[in-house]
Amino acid sequence: MTEAAVSKTDAERAERLLAAQAQAVELFAAVTAREVITPGTRESVASDAIRDLAAELFGVSRFWHKRIVRAGVNTLEPYRQNPPDRVIGADDIVFCDFGPIFQEWEADFGRTYVLGSDPVKLGLRDALPMVFDQARDFFLAQPDVTGEQLFEQVLRLAATTGFEFGNTHAGHLVGEFPHEKIIGDELEFYIAAGSDRPMRRRDRTGQLCHWILEIHLVDRELGIGGFYEELLDLGPATRPASAR
Repeated sequence: MTEAAVSKTDAERAERLLAAQAQAVELFAAVTAREVITPGTRESVASDAIRDLAAELFGVSRFWHKRIVRAGVNTLEPYRQNPPDRVIGADDIVFCDFGPIFQEWEADFGRTYVLGSDPVKLGLRDALPMVFDQARDFFLAQPDVTGEQLFEQVLRLAATTGFEFGNTHAGHLVGEFPHEKIIGDELEFYIAAGSDRPMRRRDRTGQLCHWILEIHLVDRELGIGGFYEELLDLGPATRPASAR
């Protein structure tokens, strides 16, 4: 493949990933507008409602990873766990993590909602995009940054908020790769300890790597957590005020 062809392919892939993310932003705005996250609703029911909304608005019929809606104490649990289905409470903190496929392109998007006016929960929600933006600034300022170095920076940033980072990694490549496991050399696909390759590189097929950054903050004593994710190395998503 010529350099010009690679550049064109890179530009097209970036455009389509950004378009998929823009549709994910629209989907989550609709979740807010239609009050899908409401007290008395089971997590599984809210998840199914978001699935149906994605089908209605965008014709989405597939998700490339399991759909997550977690409320209350379940927000402490990272992606790989499967806590019992819970009813959303009147004063809960809730996060959603969805990976819809828009016209064969993956989106990976997560946001946190607070029901009620608890100041600690609101502070946790508001800390998530702040840590994300500061981590992105670090990534942009370090041309040769590795996944491990960015993960260490995310841990440092999380500590400054008064909350704890709640997962063993802070994101992953977006594209075709094994997302369910981190074993052996698969660490290179994650923003995690031991991921020692530069993040700015081409993958094994010659395509430019694009990354999702995940911020999961928790307060284990209070039994609450929050989650925020979107594309790291491409343009930031538009953030509705209700999701900030």
